[in-house]
Amino acid sequence: MAAPATSPPAPSNLKRIVAASLVGTTIEWYDFFLYGSAAALVFNKLFFPESDPLVGTLLSFLTYAVGFAARPLGALVFGHYGDRLGRKKLLVLSLLMMGGATFAIGLLPTHATVGAAAPVLLTVLRLVQGFALGGEWGGAVLLVSEHGDAERRGFWASWPQTGAPAGQLLATGVLSALTALMSESAFGAWGWRIPFLLSGVLVIIGLWIRLSVDESPVFKAAMAQAEERRSAAGTAEKMPLVAVLRHHWRDVLIAMGARMAENISYYVITAFVLVYATTAADLSKQTALNAVLIASAVHFAVIPMWGALSDRVGRKPVYLVGAVGVGLWTFPFFALIDTRNFGSLLLAVTVGLFFHGAMYAPQAAFFSEMFATRMRYSGASIGAQFSSVAAGAPAPLIATALLADFDSSVPISLYVIAAALITVLAVGCAKETRHRDLTDIEGAAAAPDASGALPADARTV
Repeated sequence: MAAPATSPPAPSNLKRIVAASLVGTTIEWYDFFLYGSAAALVFNKLFFPESDPLVGTLLSFLTYAVGFAARPLGALVFGHYGDRLGRKKLLVLSLLMMGGATFAIGLLPTHATVGAAAPVLLTVLRLVQGFALGGEWGGAVLLVSEHGDAERRGFWASWPQTGAPAGQLLATGVLSALTALMSESAFGAWGWRIPFLLSGVLVIIGLWIRLSVDESPVFKAAMAQAEERRSAAGTAEKMPLVAVLRHHWRDVLIAMGARMAENISYYVITAFVLVYATTAADLSKQTALNAVLIASAVHFAVIPMWGALSDRVGRKPVYLVGAVGVGLWTFPFFALIDTRNFGSLLLAVTVGLFFHGAMYAPQAAFFSEMFATRMRYSGASIGAQFSSVAAGAPAPLIATALLADFDSSVPISLYVIAAALITVLAVGCAKETRHRDLTDIEGAAAAPDASGALPADARTV
């Protein structure tokens, strides 16, 4: 049976959908990255004051990593219900959960007030953040991918990806402004709470925009067809997770491998760099924050460019440029920081994020195109978030531990290179997907040819 036809949305409607996804992901990544920056700058003193400075930083990064541990669970739960109930409902829920947890962190008592209960409460709220973010990414990119123009899917789907640098930009910008305007003692006493409490205002804005968009037409068509098949066959529909493991287990593994270099390099470049620049290179917090701030603006600008390029040459070539690039850049990255010069630090972070964008931009369309509609939320979310436990979660922790043990950046560079090799292998094993038809309801219709195009009789179900 052919899938019901879905006409492309009007340009104005598509732009509103892109804006809704972008604003939502920006807010959620703001919340998530704000924690990472605070973990590097102040949480070691506020929640783990009995440890020496580097051990305190390790412990604060450990609570940072806990949020990643909850992301696979969020991917499973949000993916399941997102494939059953729709993308939009779950995106609203994820935004409320993330924003609520971040606002609550801003109200937390510190170790000086409640003792050991402070880091416990911090960890619980971090788990809620991770659970929400585990469901956010898949829904946001699918809402755009399934609405968008197939010929420019890489470009349009890359816009929700800019929510990561936009959130990083916003979080770092707020922290940078506060550290510049406040004394260190005032910031440590109460100023650090301001950016967390600001999340409450941002969530209200995000909800207003996100509630205004329509559900994915591809998903609605898939639901209607699935209901017809259930009625005709008289059998219950398989759980999306079961269908993913049956039809797309190879794609899940490829997505997990593809994320290794992307995830690890990002958190080394944006979170661990705050530790390395302020300890090993003896630069000020303000200098390190300013470098990440400016580089994040460049990152935001280049992601749509990489996404558009993936529409022209394919997802794989662009992704591989990014993986090879971050692997080759890792030694110059630390060498530039070691010069203790702001310009060199800025160049190191900016080039690193430039190559990262080549992986992150096509990732939304690439992962969406790997999976069939009725299991796409589950498949894309599982592939993306399960890898985060082994990649992004321990990256700042491992990098900090390597620095403490070896007092050298060389082991950290080798760590990033190993991740890049895994990603090159995974993406090399993948099939090109840029010509895939997202109206494939039940499973991958057919393997694409060498150019990535599907046979004409395999483009609908």
